Amino acid sequence: MRATSPTRQSDSTASPFPTVSRLFEDFLNTYPFRTLADGRGDTWKPAVDILEKDGNLHIRADLPGISEKDIDLKLEGNVLTLKGERKPEPGEDRNSYYLAESFYGTFARSFTLPETVDPEKIKADYKDGILTVTIPQKPEVKPKTIPVSAK
Repeated sequence: MRATSPTRQSDSTASPFPTVSRLFEDFLNTYPFRTLADGRGDTWKPAVDILEKDGNLHIRADLPGISEKDIDLKLEGNVLTLKGERKPEPGEDRNSYYLAESFYGTFARSFTLPETVDPEKIKADYKDGILTVTIPQKPEVKPKTIPVSAK
């Protein structure tokens, strides 16, 4: 499937065959060329999955090609922030690529954690390019029932 750019209103009198300039415009406005051409290549967002399993929250981030020393994970209040940087191979000239779909540069993702988590027991593991943050939740506190009496 091809990533598409926003569609334009077409003129009913226009030719059903696209012009050469429109072919190039459509080609250069599709992924990945759009990200290279618009100058936003220095930041990116890694894919993240968040799930609840066995009473814990798990955040999994795809960070292939990143060293664990380039990953910064911080908890401030109830906001967990993941920052890092993917660096290109030393000596590589990105201008000589015919196609470049990999992203390089800095990234940052922030997640607001619920009040039910235990911040003292959060742990993070990094293996095979996947960062897994395990966030235990506190035992559920049941609300106290207050009886209502009529007078």
